[in-house]
Amino acid sequence: MAVPKRRTSRSRRNNRRSHDAISAPALYLCPRCKSPKLPHRVCPNCGTYRGRDVLKIEEE
Repeated sequence: MAVPKRRTSRSRRNNRRSHDAISAPALYLCPRCKSPKLPHRVCPNCGTYRGRDVLKIEEE
């Protein structure tokens, strides 16, 4: 069975974990209602995608 010969140092361990950080999702403003939305998705506020109405949103 393979067993490490030496203990992994803090520096080597942390360098390995340097790519595991989570980045914030990219948000874009909807061209119609100016609310933030995820790219390539229907706007949850006004229901448009690429300038077309896709969802019916009931207004209060």
